[in-house]
Amino acid sequence: MIRKATLKDVKEIQQLIKLFSTRGDILPRSLVELYDHLRDFYVFIQNRKVIGICALHICWEDLAEIRTLAVEEKARRKGIGAKLVRACMKEAKALGAKKVFALTYRPDFFEKLGFEVVDKSVLPHKIWADCLKCVKFPDCDEVAVVRDLD
Repeated sequence: MIRKATLKDVKEIQQLIKLFSTRGDILPRSLVELYDHLRDFYVFIQNRKVIGICALHICWEDLAEIRTLAVEEKARRKGIGAKLVRACMKEAKALGAKKVFALTYRPDFFEKLGFEVVDKSVLPHKIWADCLKCVKFPDCDEVAVVRDLD
């Protein structure tokens, strides 16, 4: 089941993030950041446990970012990530965003959802604020993908 995250989900969200951030797949997030941005998150619940997460971050008047997508290893390849991304895209469209983008190591996953690979330089500089926290900054090896919502 997919739903918006609640306060009781934060520690489970953080555990998933820790697992994937230690491998360099996603950026680490502190508890303070998670509470501050809780409304950005969707969770996938199975057996009363958070096994998947994805966040929608509004960047500008017409642009949103899909971020912090993670699904437990044993639950992967079952469509959970795609469902989480679609929930975020639906919300982005409802909020009035015209485009959604993601920075990813798995562009093929996003391409199956209608995203196109683009050069990172086409994204506004404002989106790079979080990149300062990344151990790979400034030598980013993620791929930028964008999807029009119109």
